[in-house]
Amino acid sequence: MERLITILREVRDPRDINARHDCGSMLFAALMATLCGAKSCVDIADFCSANEASLAEIVVFPHGAPSHDSFSRLFRLLDPDEMASAFMAFAKTLRQALGLGAPKGVVAIDGKRLRRGYERGRAFMPPLMISVWDAETRLSLSARASEDGNEVKATLEALKSLDLKGCIVTADALHCHPQMAEGIGARGGHYALKLKGNNGPLHACAAKAFEQADARGVVKFYETAETGHDRFERRRVSIVAAPKDAPTLPGLVMFGRVESERRKVGGKPGTSVYYVALSKRQTPRKLMEVIREHWSVENKLHWPLDVVFNEDDARARKNHAPQNLSFIRRMALDILKAHPDPRSPARKMKLATWKKEFFFELFTHMQ
Repeated sequence: MERLITILREVRDPRDINARHDCGSMLFAALMATLCGAKSCVDIADFCSANEASLAEIVVFPHGAPSHDSFSRLFRLLDPDEMASAFMAFAKTLRQALGLGAPKGVVAIDGKRLRRGYERGRAFMPPLMISVWDAETRLSLSARASEDGNEVKATLEALKSLDLKGCIVTADALHCHPQMAEGIGARGGHYALKLKGNNGPLHACAAKAFEQADARGVVKFYETAETGHDRFERRRVSIVAAPKDAPTLPGLVMFGRVESERRKVGGKPGTSVYYVALSKRQTPRKLMEVIREHWSVENKLHWPLDVVFNEDDARARKNHAPQNLSFIRRMALDILKAHPDPRSPARKMKLATWKKEFFFELFTHMQ
């Protein structure tokens, strides 16, 4: 717990010198409240007021519990880059406490819009958060707020301080371009980047390579079929070597093709095909595993943020408040998941509210 407080106290306080409440103490109190189910600055202030005596054992508020206006003002003014640095330090500390080294498997990158966090008149451009996710440990590695909506730029910033040696970095088609390939390679990683028509020459090259391989009957593939939840799904992954005259993408060695068919009971079948640019030679079966692992960033990170923490419905909108509160939620989610109790994060949140001993147990992995 002391290490986490120290990390949060490294965040630069943007307020005037006459601010009455310590920035680090307020951030830690907000994290504690979020672990117990707080969804807004009003909830955080109510939590602090209701638990002022218990909070005094950890952090000190000489002027009493901060109001919701105090929390709101702090989160609006905080620089998201400061919070991103604190989040990365938190992620490293948590991994060290759990005995985890640098990631070695699939590292998934994905953007997440804070759908109701837009300022008045800007519903078309809600704030964007970038997630860098370790699919093997189900923990975040980094996160970044994109101030201008440039997902690629924010992603490259998020990757700068990571050791990706031995990792396969996955991302959607937006990231399939030379700058991202170079950035991943510079960190020691390989890539498996989705390829669509936005990279026209490379997409056409992949389609032609598979067309020629299909005609010769030399395409290697791996196929799975699953039935459940009233639907049938079939997936086939194929691979082919990238031709020597392929458009420039640093490190490119292979193309993958993913064909899927989904059919609901009583419904019409739906099919899709897309390609993947690869910088490491892989078998079709391994590529299937990589692709399936990528989706854990949606199922194990973004989905809980929306369902457990109600992030999609969060109404903090002004200045940097939406992004900074999202960093707090991500910290809370990782703390909940790191605890070995088999309950879901939602159940752990309730138990942390009802049982003081369990609440403090959540922080034992940060020692």
